[in-house]
Amino acid sequence: MTQSTGLRDVAIVGVGATPYYKRGESWPQTTTQMACEAILAACEDAGVSVKDIDGFAYYSGAGAGYGEKMDTADFMETLGIPEVTFTASLTSGGGGSAGSIGLARAAIVAGDATMVVTVMALQQSRQRLGTVFAAVAPDPVNSFLQPSGLAGPGHLMSVLARRHMYLYGTRREAFCEIAMAERQNAQNRPKARFRGTPLTKEDYFGARMIAEPLCLYDFCQETDGAVAVLTTSIDRARDLKQKPVPLVAAAHGGTKEWGRAFAWMGMPDEYFASAGNKPIADRLYRQSGLTPGDIDVALLYDHFSPMVLMQLEDYGFCERGEGGAFVESGAIRYSPTPNKGTIPVNTHGGQLSEAYIIGMTHIVEGVEQMRGTAINQVAGAEHALVTGGPASLPVSGIILGRDS
Repeated sequence: MTQSTGLRDVAIVGVGATPYYKRGESWPQTTTQMACEAILAACEDAGVSVKDIDGFAYYSGAGAGYGEKMDTADFMETLGIPEVTFTASLTSGGGGSAGSIGLARAAIVAGDATMVVTVMALQQSRQRLGTVFAAVAPDPVNSFLQPSGLAGPGHLMSVLARRHMYLYGTRREAFCEIAMAERQNAQNRPKARFRGTPLTKEDYFGARMIAEPLCLYDFCQETDGAVAVLTTSIDRARDLKQKPVPLVAAAHGGTKEWGRAFAWMGMPDEYFASAGNKPIADRLYRQSGLTPGDIDVALLYDHFSPMVLMQLEDYGFCERGEGGAFVESGAIRYSPTPNKGTIPVNTHGGQLSEAYIIGMTHIVEGVEQMRGTAINQVAGAEHALVTGGPASLPVSGIILGRDS
């Protein structure tokens, strides 16, 4: 195991979440109410007062899904936060989830804030993310998507998945293995939406097709809820309640070619059948001094199962085009003591089987793995990779570590 240096100047000190609800079941709560509940839970976890928060680092344009906005002033008024000295957001959607922790770091290192919260709240009773493109008014991009039947993100990702299958011989059996492995990881998690219901190959291949080649179990869940994460300086973190989880590396952004991926479909093959995370991976490894072999657990953004496979390639766990065989070999299955050449993926069940809160559950699991308190703990884990996206730019990633 390589001893990383990396950033290690800030750390995550608190995580909190609401229950995870099936779409619509959170009503009559509001997104503000759920977000505040998650923030208070994160403060309790860290052993700090909510009045200690002086910064907000959002992503998805501070959107709660694609239909509502989160507002710092509302949180201040509701929670009694007296003053904030930093409030900002990354653009786009779930691609910025991991990167928002890097945004929090930027504020702390610059001296603009001392205790920064990242929060996401989602309530899909009024607008389903799965059909968001079909629901909006035509514009130059949507006028291409809508007549093509590309009604939501899953339809777009199905095109990328089909291209990967064509180029590399990838089989639906690999997507099935991702879905089954994550469902297995959710079985012992009290808050998981699909706890107690294992998934079989018969279930998978018997499921209805939604956007060929993607069936029901290739799609993330439609859930409501909120998650909050607190970040502060490493020195202050060591005086707080929980074991600090240092931020080892953080990156967000992406190339122009992948920037076309989510809607324009104009990318060359090098980028088309990929998750667009290779530039992020290169920056993370360069920043941390680590290699893929030094990552002990990977929390990969799994809104659709094929994108897990493509991220495994982008982050170097296998070669480009070999993701299907790698997954089918069982290499991403959880084991408390993984074998060399394998990588436990989404040990919490991910967005396919625990809950979909636009990437935030992955950060929580990364923190718990580094604290050594995860339900499906990887023994001796020292580094956790957490990713955001694939989605409209930015895509992002962070590496979390153990405090020395």
